[in-house]
Amino acid sequence: MAARHPGESPRSERRKVLIVDDHPIVRQGLRLMIDAEPDLEVCGEAQSEREARTAIRELSPDVVIVDISLAQGDGLDLVRDVHAHHPHLPMLVLSMHDELIYAERLLAAGASGYIMKQAAADQLLVALRRVLAGGTYLSDSLAQSLGRLRAGSSAAGSAGGDPLERLSNRELQVLNLIGRGQSSREAAEALGLSVKTVETHRQSLKRKLNLATNAQLLQYAINWYANRDKSASM
Repeated sequence: MAARHPGESPRSERRKVLIVDDHPIVRQGLRLMIDAEPDLEVCGEAQSEREARTAIRELSPDVVIVDISLAQGDGLDLVRDVHAHHPHLPMLVLSMHDELIYAERLLAAGASGYIMKQAAADQLLVALRRVLAGGTYLSDSLAQSLGRLRAGSSAAGSAGGDPLERLSNRELQVLNLIGRGQSSREAAEALGLSVKTVETHRQSLKRKLNLATNAQLLQYAINWYANRDKSASM
């Protein structure tokens, strides 16, 4: 057996991290960074909701890193379902965008933290260790923005505020997929729904967002997806 370097934890004491992300390069980068730490190790990877559930059952990770957008399924659904079955398993959401509405909903669904992919490596490691210790991680800027969002929602009342706040979780997921250029059939496959159900959500989106046509909905979704992180930097 190879000698252990001073200060290095035995492998049995290293906390196990499961990475759930649909980009192989992202998973590889996370694995290299995490495995270099003396107290952490990647126990497995998954790129879809189904793979993630199987990995959680078979590998018993100590923490899960979850991307919002997966090859099949959605990070919001995964967080909610995993939290329902494994309430003590911390989940750290990894996102391309500093998205306030998603962050708030994911925390309510059971996520322990929310961090952007652009964050520095040491921030991710801090976030992992904080949620493993039972805490919650949000960047300072996102925490402040969430505070302003909640204060603004309270002041505006139920009739005002951002129309996106009136969307259900499923409608927000459908809007996200429309913004990524997916058709109703592709969105249905990604979310495990029927095409008819997705079309029903599209009609509801148009009504709630005060849009008259599918073309307007598509343009709204594309613009929102492309610019949804701007509100956090204002």
